[in-house]
Amino acid sequence: MAIHKKAGKIGLIELPALRLYDSQGNRWMSHRKDYPPLGSKQVLISGLQEGGFDAHLINLKKGDKTTEFGNVRWKGTDLTKAYSGTKIEDIDYGEYDCWGITVNMSTDREIACMLIKHLAPGGKPIVVGGSDAIATPETYIRAGAAAVVLDKSGAVNCSVFDHVLGNPPRQELGKVMLADGTRPSAKIRVMSPEAWPLPSVGLVRECMGNTGYSAEGLMPSGSLISDIGCDHNCDFCQTSSYKLGYHSMSPERALRWIEIQKEAGAKSLVMWSDQFLGRLLRAGGRDEIFKIMKGIRELGIPINWDNGMDLRKLTLGHGLRGNNDLRPDSELIDTIFKWDGKIGTCISYIPGERPVFGRENYRKLLPWQEHLRMLRSIVRTGVPYLHYGVVIGFPDESSESLSYLEEAMYELRHEVMTVNSALTFLIFPFALIPIPGTVQEVNIRKSGLLRFEDPFLRGYWTPTVDSHHLSYEEISDWQMRLFRINSAEIDSAGDPALARHSFSSRA
Repeated sequence: MAIHKKAGKIGLIELPALRLYDSQGNRWMSHRKDYPPLGSKQVLISGLQEGGFDAHLINLKKGDKTTEFGNVRWKGTDLTKAYSGTKIEDIDYGEYDCWGITVNMSTDREIACMLIKHLAPGGKPIVVGGSDAIATPETYIRAGAAAVVLDKSGAVNCSVFDHVLGNPPRQELGKVMLADGTRPSAKIRVMSPEAWPLPSVGLVRECMGNTGYSAEGLMPSGSLISDIGCDHNCDFCQTSSYKLGYHSMSPERALRWIEIQKEAGAKSLVMWSDQFLGRLLRAGGRDEIFKIMKGIRELGIPINWDNGMDLRKLTLGHGLRGNNDLRPDSELIDTIFKWDGKIGTCISYIPGERPVFGRENYRKLLPWQEHLRMLRSIVRTGVPYLHYGVVIGFPDESSESLSYLEEAMYELRHEVMTVNSALTFLIFPFALIPIPGTVQEVNIRKSGLLRFEDPFLRGYWTPTVDSHHLSYEEISDWQMRLFRINSAEIDSAGDPALARHSFSSRA
C-alpha cells in the first residue's frame, strides 16, 4: 500500500469489559478483570498507520472503575448491567479528528451506542466496524456513526477514514454503510492476511493481553490472526456471510508476526485463527502447518488456541470430501498440541459443540467413538489445559438429550483423565446464542422461541431461547447441572486460573 501523507489523528477504541450480576453479587456474564490480547486492533491500527493516518489505541478495558448503567429482568431476577475499565464520560470527545469503534459481540451493542452518543457532540466522525456492526449497521448509524464498515478483511478501512475526514478516498467506496443509509456499490477485493502491514513493537506492546495464566509465567500474551474465512457454511455462524473465501498468511509472514510479539515481550501467544487447519484444503498446506509450528517451537513461545480446532481436520481424512478416514492424524496432532513443560500448546479450547445428540447441526463433528479417540490423542500430547465447550438449548433440545449429554460428559472426563491425570479439563456448557445476521437467528425468530430481545443477554450464561421441550429457565438449570461435572477439579485444585472460570461465581 502506498504511504499517504498523514490524514488525521484517529482514536481506535477497545470497549470496556461488561458485567451482569444479581443482588447477591453472582455474575451472569463471562467477565474477567484481566483482558485478552487485541489481535484485530494490531491489524486495524498497523493498516491505518501504514496508510498515513496518526492512529492510536484507546483501551477502555484498562482501568478499575465499575459503572452501572441499567437493569434487566431475567429468570425472575433483576440483573444489573455494568461495565468496568475506563469510564466513558472521562473520554475527551474533542481529542481526536475521528473515532473508530469495534463491536463484535451483540452484548457490546448497548455500551457501544452509549459511547457513540457520548462522542457525537464533539462533531468528529465516528466509524464502527466488527461482526455485530456488519449484521445490524442501521443500529449504529441511528446512534450517530458516520459510517459502518461491512468488510472483515481490512480492505476498505483507509478509504472509509479518508471519506469521513473529508479527503478523496484512495479507492472507490464499497462494503460500507454511510450516515445517510446508502451503501456504495464498488466491488472490493478481499485483503489477505499476507498483505496486512506488520505491527510495530510499540503497538504490539499496547495490544498485549493479561488472560489469567500467570501461574505458568505466561503473561503478558501476544496474538496472531493468521487466516480469515472458513470452508464451512454453518447456519449459526456469520463468517460465511462475509464472502471472504479462505485466506491465510504464509509461514514466513506468520512467523515474522510472532517474532514481533516476542520482541515486544510476549511470554505466550493467543492464536485467534478462524480456521488454522484450513490450509489442509490446498496442496502443500500440511507442510505449511508443520513449518509454522516448527518455527513457533524454535521461538520458544507457548500457544493458546483460544478459538479451538476443527477436529475433523485433525483426522487422516482431514475432512476432505470423499475421504472418510476418521482416524487421528497423530503426526499433525503432535505438531500442534505437544507440550514439554515449556514450549508447545499450553492451553486449547476444544469445540465439542453437540458431540452426542444433534450432531447434524455441525457437519465438522465426529461420531462419538471417533470423538473420544480424537480427544485421547490430543490429551496424550501432554497439553496441560483443555477447555471443552458444548452448546445446549437448540430448538430440539429436551431433558432426554441433555441427560445423554451429561452421561457422555462424565464418560469423556473419565477417558481423558485416565490418559493424563494431571490434565486440567473443564467442561463449559454454553447456551445457544442466536447471532444476528445468521440463518439460525432468522429461523429461531420465525419459530417464536426467542424470549428476550435485549442483546445484553446474548451471552453464554443467560439463555434467551426456549426449545420445543424446555423453557429457557430449564435450560439455564441444566447449564449449572452440567458445569458441576467440573466441581471436583475446581474444589480441589486451589488454582487461581480455575477460580476465574468457576461458574459458581459466574466468572
